[in-house]
Amino acid sequence: MAIKRDYYEVLGVSRTATAEELKRAYRKLALQFHPDRNPNDPQAEARFKEVNEAYEVLSDQSKRQRYDSFGHAGTQGMPGFDFGGAGFGGINDIFDMFFGQAAGRGRTGPRRGADLRLDLRLTFEEAVFGVERELTIPRAEPCSACQGTGAETGTSPQTCPQCRGAGQVRRATQSIFGQIVNVATCPRCNGEGKVIEKPCRTCGGS
Repeated sequence: MAIKRDYYEVLGVSRTATAEELKRAYRKLALQFHPDRNPNDPQAEARFKEVNEAYEVLSDQSKRQRYDSFGHAGTQGMPGFDFGGAGFGGINDIFDMFFGQAAGRGRTGPRRGADLRLDLRLTFEEAVFGVERELTIPRAEPCSACQGTGAETGTSPQTCPQCRGAGQVRRATQSIFGQIVNVATCPRCNGEGKVIEKPCRTCGGS
């Protein structure tokens, strides 16, 4: 395994370099070794990746502190489960994965919507040095007919009869370890605690 070079050496800066000095050094080297400017040059590609890796660590204050204290070992994750990242918000999410949502932690209320994505064409210089653009992003507005309730005019959402407004349901099962209570999002109301018997004819209840 190749020995990694010191990140400060990679960027050609001192260990006391400011954030602005790091940025200037990174931009200069990224432009110099970018694959688009060095086609079919594996050495330039390797240097470009090395420069990116160094800047990713040193430009992040917490990562830089760990690197300054422990070197490259401080930037590596611990083997096995990483309870602080890799998709887990904490040890409670491990229990969620096996037994559903932990008791008392039901995620009531509307679910988080999907992320917005916008494809934007940039020039090479804009990608390296950055650019500011004004973007127009569509967004949903409350329905004027139902005022965002989703229910037909003259009606209102009702308490979910399956979870009784809790937004979650519990199921007890027996195992060799004893009784296990599985808490999950209510399938009837999707965790909102209310159901719409007569959807709004304008927005369809959305």
